[in-house]
Amino acid sequence: MHKKSLSASSMAIIAMAMLACNNQPSGEAGTADSAVTLTTVTMDSSAAPVALFDGKTLAGWHAYNKPGEIRNWVVQDGALVCLGKAHGDTGGDIVTDKEYENFELSFEWKISKGGNSGVMYHVIEDPKYKGPYETGPEYQVIDDIGFPQKLEEWQKAGADYAMNLADTTKKKLMPVGEWNSSKIVFNKGHVEHWLNGEKIVEFQAWTPEWEKEKKEGKWKDYPDYGSAKKGKIALQDHGDQASYRNIMIREL
Repeated sequence: MHKKSLSASSMAIIAMAMLACNNQPSGEAGTADSAVTLTTVTMDSSAAPVALFDGKTLAGWHAYNKPGEIRNWVVQDGALVCLGKAHGDTGGDIVTDKEYENFELSFEWKISKGGNSGVMYHVIEDPKYKGPYETGPEYQVIDDIGFPQKLEEWQKAGADYAMNLADTTKKKLMPVGEWNSSKIVFNKGHVEHWLNGEKIVEFQAWTPEWEKEKKEGKWKDYPDYGSAKKGKIALQDHGDQASYRNIMIREL
């Protein structure tokens, strides 16, 4: 077999290395500054996006803390639809079978008039918890305009519910019945909420400031809220119809 000839770029690199060595003062060993280091470009090792909803079935999901058939969520026209049968804010939530740590979660959603729902992450399943909200931070999904009660800013769509407000100068919410595009990024405590192409929330979890906000606000009586580093994704049944589709996750 014939030996492969060196490419022009390889010869150029070798020539530069030889020149660097020849330019060193006589009798001196090469220093870190004068050494030529050959490096390779590494590709992004993060995983490819994976669908959490196949558009046809509820495969990969189950009712929070409940075995058996899911009756309050159905698939309609390629969307995962909450029928809004739960009473109050617990009882009808569903969660992924798998747990996630650092991720980029994208999804589309629309809400019924006056409706309320949400997407939670790092949710821990355990009989001691009434619902995912006791452990999982929430990307709020709600009808800002038609909700029957006055909403505080921390309750409005896109907010990190009861913790971090959405930037109203960048927030663009589609009318009820139309699809919104959202994204949650969680990477080692750095969190971003995106809505219709704009980043509207950004914060760092687990800092002293975050802990102070947690202990002084709605979550003061929920010591495990937001403390898990890994958990399940949850979709909330708050008693209203809500639809989700194109639910994709990319682990970081």
